[in-house]
Amino acid sequence: MTPRRLPRGLYLVTPDERDGERLLARTLPLLPFASCVQLRAKEHDRDALLAAGQRLRAACRRAQVAFIVNDDPHLARELDADGVHLGGDDASVGEARRILGDTAIIGVSCYDDIARARQLAAEGADYLAFGAFFPSPTKPHARRATIALLRESASLGLPRVAIGGITPDNAQPLVASGADLIAVISGVFDAPDPEGAARACRALFQDHAIEAPTP
Repeated sequence: MTPRRLPRGLYLVTPDERDGERLLARTLPLLPFASCVQLRAKEHDRDALLAAGQRLRAACRRAQVAFIVNDDPHLARELDADGVHLGGDDASVGEARRILGDTAIIGVSCYDDIARARQLAAEGADYLAFGAFFPSPTKPHARRATIALLRESASLGLPRVAIGGITPDNAQPLVASGADLIAVISGVFDAPDPEGAARACRALFQDHAIEAPTP
């Protein structure tokens, strides 16, 4: 696994694509514009997910892009991923750390809840994800977060990921308010020009990295 380091920029989240070959064909051309890629393929069975994940992990290594697995620290370990993203119903930060080790990137969903963010930061999370900031076709009933939450969470000292209905056209206020990464699915993958959308997302950020604190 790589050191716990996340560059600022586009946090690309894969769409729910049942066909592994199509998932890879849609994702691989976007790697040059991404700082991080999360494998989020809830429609796959485990064997198909492993096969696609192994190839995507290898491509991310070649592109020097962090490779994160959604929800499942055991799958992340099996794929030798750089880390895992945990939602509210997933493993604890401590459990994921035991499974993946000290150098793994462990990100957490904080939704619209600053108290949850404080708790998970204290438990050793490496980044905090807030949202949804805009109506999201992926999660149409997601809780809505405010831009003020990005400013308030700056005191926690961890990279902040904004998520939920984000496109290159609406992301600038999030970046200006402190988002270190913008997590995007449909805003890139469903755009008329996905590579152009990914490039525009990357262009919102200055070219430098943020280190996640070590324990």
